[in-house]
Amino acid sequence: MKLATLFRGRTRLATLSVLVAAAVMVPVALGLGSAKVHQTTFQLFPNTKFAPCLANGTPTVQVVVTRGRLRDTMAVQLSQFKPGLNFDLFTVENSPQNSDGSPNPNFTNFGLAWYQSDIHVASDGTAKTTIKTILLDQIFGFDHAVGLNPTNTFHVGFWFNNPTDAAPCGFTGSTPFNGEHNAGPLAFISRPNQTTNLGPLCTDPNPSPPPACNP
Repeated sequence: MKLATLFRGRTRLATLSVLVAAAVMVPVALGLGSAKVHQTTFQLFPNTKFAPCLANGTPTVQVVVTRGRLRDTMAVQLSQFKPGLNFDLFTVENSPQNSDGSPNPNFTNFGLAWYQSDIHVASDGTAKTTIKTILLDQIFGFDHAVGLNPTNTFHVGFWFNNPTDAAPCGFTGSTPFNGEHNAGPLAFISRPNQTTNLGPLCTDPNPSPPPACNP
């Protein structure tokens, strides 16, 4: 009887030890996961030359990106835009603007670009779009056929869908930034981080030269 009681006591003690160990391990695991930024908010900025074709007031664009377990969620909110305008949202490799808003003298093209969503401005001058995909710290593309190594697209921007909407601001021709590859010019885009020169979809930069993002 005493032996059985002792055995049961040891079993309970062993079980308690396992539970305590598990309780200690869970916060550690959660701590490792929480090392990455859970949510980031940033603004997009106008392509100054075409700002008069966007609205009569001061249009603003806010982006909120929330990290997910399998994919991230990006919500883009526009306000004070000219009603009825349509845009095409992309993530791109390069921004033509420096962190302070001045033109980047080294900019030659947007680099790799991913088509993400369409945007339509409602009658009240607002618009919203939400996408769910891999975004924070890891968004990239590659193409071995043309020798393109894995390349990140950490910037967010959108283009006039209809080239004629930007014609009163002096735009002629077209750009490939819509499904028909007959879009207008850049309307809004993000700016790089002042220190790393990386776009805002990189939340975990490694500043060691050359600057990179920790995936």
